[in-house]
Amino acid sequence: MLRFMPVGDSQTIGSAGEHTWRYRLWRHLCETYGGPYTLVGPRETLYDKAEDAPTSYAYAEPDFPRAHLAGWGEGWLHMAPLIGDAVRASRADVLLVSLGLIDLGFYTNAEQTAENVRRFVAEARAADPRIRMVMLPVIPNIRAEADASFAAQVTLFNELLAKAVADLDEPRSPILLASPPPSYDIHVDTYDGTHPNASGEHKIAAAFAGAMYQGWGFGQPYAAGTS
Repeated sequence: MLRFMPVGDSQTIGSAGEHTWRYRLWRHLCETYGGPYTLVGPRETLYDKAEDAPTSYAYAEPDFPRAHLAGWGEGWLHMAPLIGDAVRASRADVLLVSLGLIDLGFYTNAEQTAENVRRFVAEARAADPRIRMVMLPVIPNIRAEADASFAAQVTLFNELLAKAVADLDEPRSPILLASPPPSYDIHVDTYDGTHPNASGEHKIAAAFAGAMYQGWGFGQPYAAGTS
């Protein structure tokens, strides 16, 4: 049984009424991965905007493994201290990580955020020296479109993330850097300039699926018509 743990911020936890990219990737793997697998993690809920809390189970399609380690307003800073226990408890094999936007927006600069990436990797490997990871660069949001200094921080962090992946990748615990979705458009693929709508969910899922297929031969390339 291959265990995937989605790790992320608001783009990964999703909010009430959404499918999430986690669901889109699960559906893709159902159709293309030739072995048993599941999604794991210590959390299952969506974020409820009315309650301003992660308390909702109102998935658009609730019948899938909903486990994850994602939180609205949480970033590398928050997940690095949690990832070791989460890996040990869930026996995760592969971490699918989409973090950084919230760090740069509210907590840490690009260099500090990159240091938290390295801490995250160290904590995950302390829990399981053979853990695999796929990391998605930050997709610039509407703030980056309007704020040149923030956009520069996003660009710098993505460069530092690529360097961290290159430095930390090793045969027994490989790390892949996913390619940002080339056609991702915040005016088309999000509902507010930051959070993915249905098309954005598909494109994020496709980025993870493509990286795993190209890097490790897992599954197949993501089909545009995947539900």
